[in-house]
Amino acid sequence: MSNFEQQKTKFRTQAGFIAALDQSGGSTPKALKLYGIAENTYSGDVQMMDLIHAMRSRIITSPSFNGDRILAAILFENTMDRDIQGRPTAEYLWDVKKVVPILKVDKGLEADANGVQLMKPMPDLDKLLARAKAKGIFGTKMRSVIKQANPAGIQAIVDQQFEIGRQIIAAGLVPIIEPEVDIHCPDKAAAEDLLKAAIMAALDKLPEGQRVMLKLTIPTKDNLYTDCIAHPRVLKVVALSGGYSRDEANTRLARQKGMVASFSRALTEGLTAQQSEAEFDAALDAAIESIYQASKT
Repeated sequence: MSNFEQQKTKFRTQAGFIAALDQSGGSTPKALKLYGIAENTYSGDVQMMDLIHAMRSRIITSPSFNGDRILAAILFENTMDRDIQGRPTAEYLWDVKKVVPILKVDKGLEADANGVQLMKPMPDLDKLLARAKAKGIFGTKMRSVIKQANPAGIQAIVDQQFEIGRQIIAAGLVPIIEPEVDIHCPDKAAAEDLLKAAIMAALDKLPEGQRVMLKLTIPTKDNLYTDCIAHPRVLKVVALSGGYSRDEANTRLARQKGMVASFSRALTEGLTAQQSEAEFDAALDAAIESIYQASKT
């Protein structure tokens, strides 16, 4: 069985969650600050990316980070292009840790329009997908944001996500469709109802044999996405933490049957550069275990 088929089977059959380690250039200073590295201690993008890679490497090489509880890790392009312990990151993740490598491919968000933020154009996506496939990447992730229950805006988000999703499937990868509903959306439940209807319609149009994953905000109405989870075109439905603390995100997620975590900041909460290896590993292990348990429901 190929690595790709093994990885698809892991998603289908194993309990666990996705570790989102894909902070990009815009969100990296904040991630480093939370990790205990102040902005005035480094200068320039090169040094910044070296520091965030060191942080990600420390997480990935920790004894508590492995395929027993973690299904996959989402990587930033810069991380995919680097090594961990002398091996390309994607190869290290799968061959050493049995964690499926996924790549963030979007280039950020457009300005607000119709209550949503669409994704910026990705003119070089085909080249990036070919490079990712060659490096052993299984799937991709791309994020857009819904801020209001605007039917036209939400339909535009879903149309764009699935259009690019089909391009990703054609390249031999599995896309994670991520239309995030902002947790501060004033009519969040109504936005989620509109989003679910649009997603289900888009899923029904996918040809047989094509699979996507969905990354969604934990819904206001518990188990809203049950139909998405059961859909034959869906490999997995995962939840983003969306700004909730880890405890709150876990509590909300545990109420959603069949939905598993794909947490970023909530995963790394409490980890700092100043911790000893033993302290760091213990804190990471506790975080992983809490998110794993919340994902098992």
